[in-house]
Amino acid sequence: MKIGVYICHCGKNIADKVDVKKVVEFFNNYPDVFISRDYIFLCSDAGQNLIQEDIKNFKLDRIVIGSCSPTMHLKTFQGVLEKVKINPHFIEIANLREQCSWVTKDKNYGTEKAVSLLKGAIEKVKYHEKIERKKMPIAQKVAVIGGGIAGIQASLDIAEAGYEVFLIEKKATIGGHMAFFDKTFPTLDCASCILTPKMSEVRNKKIIKIFTLSEIKEIQGTAGNYILKIIKKPRYVDEEKCIGCGICIENCVYKEGKFPNEYDFGLSLRKPIYIPLPYALPLSPVIDKDACIYFKTGKCPRTCEKACKEEVKRGAINFEQKEEEIEINVGAIIVATGYKTFNPERVYEYGYKRYKNVFSSLEIERMLSCSGPTKGEILTRDGRKPKSVGIIHCVGSRDINYNRYCSKVCCMYALKFSYLIKERTNAEIYHFYIDIRASGKGYEEFYERVQKEGAIFIRGKPSEINEKNGKLIVKFENTLTGKVQEKEFDMVILCNAIEPSEGTKEIAEILKLSKSEDGFLLELHPKLEPVSTSISGIFIAGCAQGPKDIPETVAQASACASKVIAFLNKKEYEIENLIAYIDEKKCTGCGKCVNVCAFDALYIEDGKCKIKEINCKGCGICSATCFSNAINVKNMGYKEIIKQVEGILK
Repeated sequence: MKIGVYICHCGKNIADKVDVKKVVEFFNNYPDVFISRDYIFLCSDAGQNLIQEDIKNFKLDRIVIGSCSPTMHLKTFQGVLEKVKINPHFIEIANLREQCSWVTKDKNYGTEKAVSLLKGAIEKVKYHEKIERKKMPIAQKVAVIGGGIAGIQASLDIAEAGYEVFLIEKKATIGGHMAFFDKTFPTLDCASCILTPKMSEVRNKKIIKIFTLSEIKEIQGTAGNYILKIIKKPRYVDEEKCIGCGICIENCVYKEGKFPNEYDFGLSLRKPIYIPLPYALPLSPVIDKDACIYFKTGKCPRTCEKACKEEVKRGAINFEQKEEEIEINVGAIIVATGYKTFNPERVYEYGYKRYKNVFSSLEIERMLSCSGPTKGEILTRDGRKPKSVGIIHCVGSRDINYNRYCSKVCCMYALKFSYLIKERTNAEIYHFYIDIRASGKGYEEFYERVQKEGAIFIRGKPSEINEKNGKLIVKFENTLTGKVQEKEFDMVILCNAIEPSEGTKEIAEILKLSKSEDGFLLELHPKLEPVSTSISGIFIAGCAQGPKDIPETVAQASACASKVIAFLNKKEYEIENLIAYIDEKKCTGCGKCVNVCAFDALYIEDGKCKIKEINCKGCGICSATCFSNAINVKNMGYKEIIKQVEGILK
């Protein structure tokens, strides 16, 4: 056996805390090691060529790399082996950056640990077996989860390339948060003028199938061949028959709206049957089962159904609709589940929901919209135009009590509110801010424009809001002057943070995706793979990955689409085949491994454990659970791990 050992300096990432030359010298005389070398950047073309030439010249048959995480570069170095006709699994990477250099300040200790990690890698790679990759056809369809602007843009790009798309949206209409907005910063473009043509384009693309009121229940399979189970809730209106005329709403037994409209964030009332937004897609009413008299008592005369059937001859109302379970087969998945806004009630001192004229950001967005509850007028809850408005930035973000991160959009939408409210009411506008972050194209210029319009900026976060004689009293410290002051307002707007959407945790669990500390979905690499995930064939876009504005969201959605198109264009997907295998002679059929498998890859048959190879990801949890050592992962089994540990301890 001829093993080649190669140590990467990784610039100074490794070399600063590991004496690379000393490590190389140590392995020059190590059993079964034929050659030991170092290079400043092994992942570079020159570094890869060095390894290839040594394999060809010295007939090396195993390779050990001391570098950064195998998550980053395993495929890179496996590709080196493939080019010289060696099985790509005859390699082992010792992580000298994250597990060694980055976790020690002592160079002597770092060098000693690097030697130990490499010894373990050498002893393990000796027992690696040849594994042939399997090729599987890729289903030429895509699931996009989330119907906001990210999901819409990704769907359109993929459909343009000729691939069928299933666009899955939890709510009754696609459009996401952008559908609630009046204007977009910094150009003050009409949000619906930008969004609704894209929504119409989605509707007109025959190869985009829209599922509203739908959620993912289960996933099976692997990259290139995922099977998704979708739960589609009943609308109680047949979308195919409905023409969106609204006669059913007019003829509802409720003559006026009685129930808080969630699409206006409670600022207006709706009937049990309603169309979410004037430009909803599909433009079909939905019946709220919890509000409808028929579903609650069974005694409603069903006048909505009669009007639809008798007056417009459509018969679209269907009280017998049931929840459906739909199964789709796709090659790739894009997760674009968006965001929710921070609940400002948690900041008790600001009085949201206690004081009637303290508003959240989305309430103001709806108030500004011509399709909103006030038809674009800015009014207090008692119907007056405010003469003074306080806008508080960073509510729930950049705060160790709630969210440490910056939500990126709050400063800019606060400036947008300022400009539009000033334009419509001529009110005195005060901003209370920590820092103004205006980093996008045209953002700083828009900030200057708002200043010139007369908005007053106070650097300091208010400590509390109180109410007195119908006025809101904001107490704050101006950190530039050091003075503690109070200011009276007719209206206060809380610019609340962006947080992971309600379904993010559930979708992460179903799809087995990782989350970052802040709860957003975790990308494979923040710089090199910002839209990929650790699960092959699953990608993320928009605010599912983290806070971002509309231009950045659209750009990331298109990046996602290009990744998916490139993936589908391969037609076949190579599976590593690093999966679990079972020694049936040792297996007792206890089922403990079945219970812990997160991928539904194991089952009991005839008293023995069996593997669904298509589902297995080779994670090894089953192996760690098995008391009889009957189940192992190829090249990561009991024998290999024991030899690696023995090597480290030598």
